[in-house]
Amino acid sequence: MPRRDAIAGERKRAAAEVRKIYADLATRPVTRDCTLRAECCQFLLTGKTPYLTTGEALVAAQALKATGRRSFPAREDGACPLLDPATARCLIYDSRPFGCRTHFCQPAGGPYPRRDVAGLIYELEEIARRLGGSEARPLAAAVREFLA
Repeated sequence: MPRRDAIAGERKRAAAEVRKIYADLATRPVTRDCTLRAECCQFLLTGKTPYLTTGEALVAAQALKATGRRSFPAREDGACPLLDPATARCLIYDSRPFGCRTHFCQPAGGPYPRRDVAGLIYELEEIARRLGGSEARPLAAAVREFLA
């Protein structure tokens, strides 16, 4: 059991660090207007899908589980599976991935300049390495790993 406890402890630390990165990002002086915008969540239409590091996937899966869901919602229309079709709101908005916060939505303010967020990206990559992840993966595949 010590190995399982060590993994659980590392995941808890990693999730806290990812949330801290999200909080740090929120203090940056970049104008964003993301409230109820879902244009960027239409993956089929935009041709873009967020890629998540292992830590981001862990936080997203935890947030999805907190909604009472234990599986990844299916979307036949090509929209983000985390976009609630009834409300057009993100199911995990407060825990949405870094890319959703910084890169994907032109109507919300467009992408952050990379130079302004590069340090945070490196921190996310370091957390992923500690969790045994390597490359960022597409949202659905990355989150499903932590739902299993």
